[in-house]
Amino acid sequence: MGPLRQALLLALSAHNALGEITVYHAQRPMTTGVGSAGLPTHTGLPAYDPTTLNPPPIPNDIMKTIPVNLLNSGTAGLSIKQKGSFMGFSVEMSVTNQVLGKNSTHIQVPFLNLMANLQQRAGSVMVRVGGNTQESAKMVDSLPDGRILMKDLENVTGTTQTPPLDYTTDLLYLMRNVSSFVNVHWFLGIPWLKTKPFDTAIVTAADLIIGDYLLGLQASNEPDMYVIHGHRPETYGPFDYLGELSDFLGQVTSTNADPTGRAMKNLIGPNIATFAWTLEQVWDTGFVDTYNANLAYLAAEKYPNHNCNARFGDITKAINPQNELANYLVHSRHKALLAEYLNTTTYLQTKNKPFLMFETNTASCGGFLGISDAFVSALWGIDYALQMAYSNFSGAMFHLGGQSVYYNASFSASYISLSDSLFSPSQLRRQTRALSINGRLVLCIYYSALIMAEAMGPSNNSQVLDLPIEGLSDSTPVYAIYENGVPKRVAIVNYVNDPSHANDISVVISLANQDGTKTTPASVKVKYLAAASVVQKGNITWAGQTFGGNFESDGRPMGQEDIKTVTCDGNAKTCTVVVPAPGFALVFLSDDAMTEDKGLPSTTFATTAKTKFRNTVTVDPAVLATSNGNKFADHELAGTSRPPSAASRTAGVSVAVVTLLLGWVVALTL
Repeated sequence: MGPLRQALLLALSAHNALGEITVYHAQRPMTTGVGSAGLPTHTGLPAYDPTTLNPPPIPNDIMKTIPVNLLNSGTAGLSIKQKGSFMGFSVEMSVTNQVLGKNSTHIQVPFLNLMANLQQRAGSVMVRVGGNTQESAKMVDSLPDGRILMKDLENVTGTTQTPPLDYTTDLLYLMRNVSSFVNVHWFLGIPWLKTKPFDTAIVTAADLIIGDYLLGLQASNEPDMYVIHGHRPETYGPFDYLGELSDFLGQVTSTNADPTGRAMKNLIGPNIATFAWTLEQVWDTGFVDTYNANLAYLAAEKYPNHNCNARFGDITKAINPQNELANYLVHSRHKALLAEYLNTTTYLQTKNKPFLMFETNTASCGGFLGISDAFVSALWGIDYALQMAYSNFSGAMFHLGGQSVYYNASFSASYISLSDSLFSPSQLRRQTRALSINGRLVLCIYYSALIMAEAMGPSNNSQVLDLPIEGLSDSTPVYAIYENGVPKRVAIVNYVNDPSHANDISVVISLANQDGTKTTPASVKVKYLAAASVVQKGNITWAGQTFGGNFESDGRPMGQEDIKTVTCDGNAKTCTVVVPAPGFALVFLSDDAMTEDKGLPSTTFATTAKTKFRNTVTVDPAVLATSNGNKFADHELAGTSRPPSAASRTAGVSVAVVTLLLGWVVALTL
């Protein structure tokens, strides 16, 4: 059968959703004492923690009126041409059933809608499935209860306590079926911890099942951290990695693991975190030239900070998020973080090779409470993404890691698991007449990706310039986006948190030809990303529309779209756009610069959260958000790793809801 073989069954029957629960402890709770005064310590899942931080002080160097003078041709310093799909997502392999769907016949409808929003603007979406859990993942014929993946909780490894992972080919069919609904293209990772021999099962299966939607296969994940995690001897270095890739290619050839020859032309390396090695050290081995025919992309992984002590290390050394908040609101810090890659992006242009930021987010090891899940992360994500594009990366991916981390773009409540500590089976049956599931939690970083898709557009000719405006504050970066050398859009970030609006900024835009002739239009269109504060959680608006708060979204924007029209000064030939403090504005310099519907047509998918045609079993969002956070279901709702104190598996109840095939909504019966 073809890759849709299991999805077709969905139209024919509903399935029993009653199954065994996998119960184990989540990563230890993170305290919320740094948050707003009077809020109790949150003991549930980190993703639902309502604690907010205190806004930072207002900077005193804000330029209130900012001149933006753009030329219609001949502008120097533009980036390479970028695709609308520049910003994608990296999904930790162990939580794909939280994000994508339970299996190939149970696709998360909100996820489809979220991807469709991006497709509508950019034409396509990049998604990587991998991370730490790819490194020891093993393909098996089947797993209990029809699962597509299962963690081996007795054999964790590394700083992030990563468990080995068993998975079936149905995970790959799930990915392929997603691509039948929305234009998602995929990256996967090859297990690299054991090299004698390599496990090449995913090479053969991914090429066969995902086919043309497979962008590439990652050859190792952060190999420069193998020594510190105990996976390689102390002497392991870039030349050793070079040799491992040679061994891998030799094994694939000798075993015919890539019968089509496509997979071995689409490898990604070296994927280092620039922790123990620099990229220059890898390039000095001759890596790019040696494997030129095999490397479709070069890549690295980098986070601005880490929260590993709070999650897995010495809690007394944990970073206080309140102390870090201001750092995410400073443009020059983001530039400095990316400066180490400028040599690489310049070098790889001479080799005609694209360079990706394969994994990033606000902070590794789950992010920071009050930063990764607040409006600040949306503003940071826009600035950081635009800075990567300006620095000549060819793409980047925000990492997602499940409900036990703070930095997710989104995840679904469409599959809710109730342990026997929350409801007994008899209590659950009594609840069937009363409860309802509202949908998915969409966090701030998704807005960044959505806006980036709209800023770049689907022309694949967009070029970015971080405007060098004299006297500009570090809190108010301004970018111009060009197509074929012509300015089309202006992106403006205002990081300042000032409820009095005394630090709203006025950006005065003018356009001119090389001879000085002004060509400023009579009006421009503006879309705003808005929230009351940089520490606000949920109910952010993009052009008046929102994905709401906890469990309020099915992946489609809610509310009436509000695109502002700014009338320009006909005498001065300028257009003044006011950007609130805090806020973001995307200015469209002409009607043809609007990109919201310039990608592929967007098909939205309706959801109906039902588990029975008569009696619907669901959960009050308030109950779920404040539950103890220690119990999970057969789809293992957990982050990218697990602490040593994991409990054994016990029985319970799992409730699955909402599946879609070709626009049909099918309810699953208990």
